[in-house]
Amino acid sequence: MQTLQDRIAITDVLHKYSSAIDSFDYAAVRATLADDIWAQYGNSEPVTGGDTLANWIAEATATVIWQHHMLSVYEVTIDGDRAKALSYLTSHQVFRENPNAAVILVARYHDELRRTEAGWKLSRRVMEVLWGESRAADDLLSQIGGRGPNVWARD
Repeated sequence: MQTLQDRIAITDVLHKYSSAIDSFDYAAVRATLADDIWAQYGNSEPVTGGDTLANWIAEATATVIWQHHMLSVYEVTIDGDRAKALSYLTSHQVFRENPNAAVILVARYHDELRRTEAGWKLSRRVMEVLWGESRAADDLLSQIGGRGPNVWARD
């Protein structure tokens, strides 16, 4: 029963990370990260530390109008207070610099998690980027009245 509860809790952390990024809730992103996390996104330089990574994510998404992370957790392997997870990601982002095009990334997250007093936390994350493209919007948006309503509007 504990393994099943841990698997659900780990999956919840992975989904919370994605939904927190989509809602620009960087405090919630930070809450999913271990203090000593090591992370690498694509071929960027690795980032170490929960506060540093949460700030790095906030800076990287500072000009994002909206984003949508579709995450599928494929594997969770638990070994006591440590776990590994493999998730598949398709991410869409629209930036202020080009609001009529969506950036689409297809990637895999290779994660390690650790049980803490506050629950499971991401302790290592590698984002293996597999595909990226920018796709311009066609006339469909105007035909349906445009985007919206924007529930997670930025201030």
